[in-house]
Amino acid sequence: MKNRLATQLGTQIHAGDNYRRVVELVQAGVIGPISEVHVWSAASYSAGDRPTDTPPVPDYLDWDLWLGPAPYRPYHPTYLPGRWRGWKDFGNGGLGDFFCHYCDLAFWALDLRYPLTVEAEGPPPHPEGTPPWLIVRYEFPARGDLPPVKLTWYDGGKRPPLQAEAGLPDWASAVLFVGEKGMLLADYGRRLLWPEAKFADLTPPPQTIPASVGHHLEWIEACKGRGTTTCRFEYSGPLTEAALLGTVAFRTGRKIEWDAQNLKAIGCPEADPWINRPYREGWKL
Repeated sequence: MKNRLATQLGTQIHAGDNYRRVVELVQAGVIGPISEVHVWSAASYSAGDRPTDTPPVPDYLDWDLWLGPAPYRPYHPTYLPGRWRGWKDFGNGGLGDFFCHYCDLAFWALDLRYPLTVEAEGPPPHPEGTPPWLIVRYEFPARGDLPPVKLTWYDGGKRPPLQAEAGLPDWASAVLFVGEKGMLLADYGRRLLWPEAKFADLTPPPQTIPASVGHHLEWIEACKGRGTTTCRFEYSGPLTEAALLGTVAFRTGRKIEWDAQNLKAIGCPEADPWINRPYREGWKL
């Protein structure tokens, strides 16, 4: 814990038992080396043009504080509580909502950190709103004895063709690990080795990952100086960075070559405004 500072990303599912069992299966080599992962979420957020009417701010809301460092705009109820995710000044759509929850499993199981390249496809960018769907392709380097990984993210109803081609269950949101010996499908509470018949007699690997005391209690204990959270920023920072890079690739329309050390898209100056944007007056760091 650097400078005795407790940190935690709100990836609540990280504290659950199912993710632990999936990580153990992957790291025990049950489906062999993995170089391909597909992650999808049914979530979809989008916004139209900015509203022109200016209703009064409710008494219970500090609108300036709610806006924070985002560019100023008049209050409108269409932005909140949860609909802010559909506006690019505030959120990153389905990618920003669920990437960290589902791709958490891939990052944990495969020891992923910073992608080498990122490219995205989606509908034509809207000047105000986030895209209702995205497909984002990431390439991660080899990590020690682990091979390079191609991870593809889908949201807004998009799915990997492999789900249907392999006859996999019709899960609306999931993580699919593709290994040399088979596949592993998982979501928040379920896991399935595929083909099922091949793994019917499998003895599960030992449960080596300690159970969590619970996401919220982890935070309280860390604040009291009793250890650290499992989703502290050292782990969750690169996870969040990868999610945001999907938006950078989408907005630039380019395949991004990512220099993680310097936070730069190599040879792509048009990405700079999406990587570092000016903070509103009074909110500068």
